[in-house]
Amino acid sequence: MFAAYAARIDRDQPLSGLELGERPAPEERPGWTTVNVKAASLNHHDLWSLRGVGIGEESLPMILGCDAAGTDADGNEVVLHSVIGQTGHGVGPKEKPSILTERYQGTFAEQVTVPTWNVLPKPKELSFAEAACLPTAWLTAYRMLFTNAGVRPGDSVLVQGAGGGVATAAIVLGAAAGLRVFATSRDEAKRKRAEELGAEAAFPSGERLPQRVDAVIETVGAATWSHSVKSLRPGGSLVISGATSGYHPERTELNRIFFLELKVVGSTMGSKEELASLLSFCAAKGIRPVIDSTLPLDRAREGFEKMAEGDLFGKIVLTV
Repeated sequence: MFAAYAARIDRDQPLSGLELGERPAPEERPGWTTVNVKAASLNHHDLWSLRGVGIGEESLPMILGCDAAGTDADGNEVVLHSVIGQTGHGVGPKEKPSILTERYQGTFAEQVTVPTWNVLPKPKELSFAEAACLPTAWLTAYRMLFTNAGVRPGDSVLVQGAGGGVATAAIVLGAAAGLRVFATSRDEAKRKRAEELGAEAAFPSGERLPQRVDAVIETVGAATWSHSVKSLRPGGSLVISGATSGYHPERTELNRIFFLELKVVGSTMGSKEELASLLSFCAAKGIRPVIDSTLPLDRAREGFEKMAEGDLFGKIVLTV
């Protein structure tokens, strides 16, 4: 079957290890389900895999891709939950949970196989492309907002770095849930788009907000960390799920964190139950993932290049 896969690891030039071509179709396994992929979406996780983060040379070649929507053997339309082994279903009792492609072949292919427990029904209201955007970036944003930040309707939230998949999802979901959403971006066009998606206001990166917020959704990392801490009200929560600009901020702002009793919460992906709630939320409220562009699988390299350059707003989807 045709697939996009990591053939080599290169920390400095990750795309040099990306290849497109034929790979073996998945073999049947007891307790697992093979899905015919209709659409799959890109995540920064795929770029990190090409750099060797979460994967070693011994696992290559590895088909990339965490997210997918498609059909099972009976023709049912389904969405995949990307965390394998979260509750032990389909794997050994001592195996630690992993994100798809860290241990098992991914979704950028004509077929993928996962534990049957990881397969959820796709709401009829969502297209395959829309549903394929949800299991990583949108689920991450959902958990950050409603589980780890614990915000409620009327609370205020700052979303750093409008344009990325998680940040875009947080803006849309937060606005739909009745939050006061502020956003930042270095790019004027992205700030305008954030406001069109429901942000109350969008500001240049680092600019002082009109008020301190209840929570900050942080995925940028070093470049925005100090601003995130300074933007919180006393007792507020900073929830972080990524650091695309680096892991080592120049200023940690530890004095503010302890003096104002701020909460710093790490967040990674989400549970199957949260994904089911997210799917239901999107279907019931007419929420649709923001899709930057859709490409056929054989043009996957273009999608990777666009994501690596940061020249996107929303998700890039590959269709099969």
